Amino acid sequence: MTLKELEPQLLSLTPTAKAQAIQILAQSLAHTSQGLEKTPGVVGGNARILGTRISVWGLVESRRLGATDTQLLEDYPHPMHLPKQQKLRWKLPQPKIL
Repeated sequence: MTLKELEPQLLSLTPTAKAQAIQILAQSLAHTSQGLEKTPGVVGGNARILGTRISVWGLVESRRLGATDTQLLEDYPHPMHLPKQQKLRWKLPQPKIL
């Protein structure tokens, strides 16, 4: 579907539905590559793994206390939709993006 085809449908939405559409689009743009999201009211609004309630600060704290990548992947097997090879390469985000 092209933007030109989508435009009449978007314009016909209620104001509430338009706001929801904008929120969906903004979230998809903001979190395209990092796999993180922040949502008010979910894990205190802190950064978390996309689509989960696994807080980034919790993972960072576990790592600080000595947890290995293997232990973290066993404790937090999400993202479950990734192939095994990608799960093994899953790393904690760098502090600057938190």
